Amino acid sequence: MIKLKFILSVFLGLTLSIAYSQTNTEENTSVPTGQVLDKIVAKVNNYILLESDVQKAYLEAIAQSQQGFEAPTRCDVFESLLINKLMVAKAEIDSVIVTDAEVVFQADQRFSMVMAQFGGDESMLAEVYGKTADQMKTEIEESLKEQMIIQKMQQKITEGLAVSPAEVKKFYNSIPRDSLPFFSAEVIVGQIVKKPEVNKEVKSQMENRLKEFKEMIMNGTADFQTLAKEYSEDPGSALMGGELGFFRRGELAPEYEATALGLKPGEISNPVETVFGFHLIQLLERRGNTFNTRHILLRPMPSEEDIKNAEKYLDSLRTQIIDKNIDFAKAAKEYSDDRATSDNGGFFTDPQTASTRLTLRTLEDPVLYFTLDSMKVGTLTTPMRFEDEREGTKVRILFYKDRFPAHRANMEDDYEKLKAATKRRKEEEILGKWFVSAKEDVFIDIDPSYDRCEALKDR
Repeated sequence: MIKLKFILSVFLGLTLSIAYSQTNTEENTSVPTGQVLDKIVAKVNNYILLESDVQKAYLEAIAQSQQGFEAPTRCDVFESLLINKLMVAKAEIDSVIVTDAEVVFQADQRFSMVMAQFGGDESMLAEVYGKTADQMKTEIEESLKEQMIIQKMQQKITEGLAVSPAEVKKFYNSIPRDSLPFFSAEVIVGQIVKKPEVNKEVKSQMENRLKEFKEMIMNGTADFQTLAKEYSEDPGSALMGGELGFFRRGELAPEYEATALGLKPGEISNPVETVFGFHLIQLLERRGNTFNTRHILLRPMPSEEDIKNAEKYLDSLRTQIIDKNIDFAKAAKEYSDDRATSDNGGFFTDPQTASTRLTLRTLEDPVLYFTLDSMKVGTLTTPMRFEDEREGTKVRILFYKDRFPAHRANMEDDYEKLKAATKRRKEEEILGKWFVSAKEDVFIDIDPSYDRCEALKDR
């Protein structure tokens, strides 16, 4: 049976795992009760691989293995992580560099996510993990930098990699028919979303409130961070006194970014409106193409009348689709307020393959699952209200376009999945060849417990 080997683990989440463990780089350090003592299982020049790293990566790989294909073995995971360490060591030799600026802006965002779990309380973080906020941030930066170097090296090694239809067909034909992956039932479902338009009076109240906040800050009767913690409706940044961390150009709402980049460090803007609400922005620092801000967000909430107007709007659009005056996909592209799906004609996609065919378990929203269960293929729902975590109440209509029963893989129905698997196979072959030559340029020492994997054996 052909087995898809587990290749590069850029997606394995080792960066954030720092925030959830207390692993260190000393041999035989103790770990929480119920686990074996941690130890170094491989060294590549000055870079080490721990048993705990292999265990975490293995468990995550099992959970994330592609539906229908065989999950990786522990040796597959070990070899992949060993290649990662070799990439980092070779990057040092080949002068493949990740700048501090690239690391800092991503590390700040990840650190904010960790701190948000503790309500911004650094003492609670220290109590749970035995690390100060500065220590945690430093570890996240170090791990993230390694991960980014691995990603850059992989891109360099596999540059120009493409997969042709002929290669996909060859890969498919190489799998014995009784070993073809078995795929669960799949659906194609789309949505058109309408965000209720808040009336002008409520918006005016939000703007005036933020103007009052700015005046209080400017005359010294209040400070920005205190007001953000108390009043900002952005739950992630409010805990951090409104600070967002570093972002690149193009990663925040256009209106927010344009306003922030028009400020001098320390300067505070007038209220600015984005899709998320109204913001009072203070520019903290600019580093090259990145910038750090803090903000106070007030989200004007739609009234019942505003929501009903959105429902009427979608109901009218639904009638036009049913009467074939407009195609669903075209309507979604032109009128949906959800950018994540509108650019794809309103259809949800699988993040791994970009396919519009999804297993029911891929639909994380239980409301979607149970709604589809009561629908017939080819039908549209009436307007339905739902809650967006960041933007509040919205309204949508769902289109149940198609359903595919559980089946064994075939070229007609599963081309995108087979193409993704073919690409991973090619990456594995390229990385394997690279490993054979690159390992001669570094010192590698593997613990005897992993000798069975024969990771250094030429393939």
